[in-house]
Amino acid sequence: MNAIRRLRVLLGCAAVLALTACGGPVEDTRPGQPVKTRQMAFKDILRVFEPMGVMLRTGEYKPEKFVAFAEQLIARRDAPWAHFAPDTDYPPSKSRAEVWRKPERFTQLREEFIAATDDLLAAARGGELAAVSKAYARVYDLCESCHQEFKKR
Repeated sequence: MNAIRRLRVLLGCAAVLALTACGGPVEDTRPGQPVKTRQMAFKDILRVFEPMGVMLRTGEYKPEKFVAFAEQLIARRDAPWAHFAPDTDYPPSKSRAEVWRKPERFTQLREEFIAATDDLLAAARGGELAAVSKAYARVYDLCESCHQEFKKR
């Protein structure tokens, strides 16, 4: 291989390595980190919601534990919403522009989610597995609907 060709291959490899190194996670550098804050709030919600689903899917439903998770869900459910200000549509946001283009629909789904979590807590306190499963499925379906419309995939 001649020297020029070797140099081209070497430069090409260096460029690929440099671009690969730049592909790390994007940080939220804005004051107050609204995007990171809402992402962390959603992760906190998921940390209490997912164990509830595991209980229902595995047949290991423990009513007292489920109620505790439902109460934690209620305590965390309002945290992300205030961080969807109009100026927060920037990387590392995973929100689609529709959040801000369709605020009425976004608000509607948020309100339905909040109502569904109230219903889930009421069902959990009632202790009837069928009602709990139905209420959990409603919350899950609302999360999925919102993600379909408003989250980048």
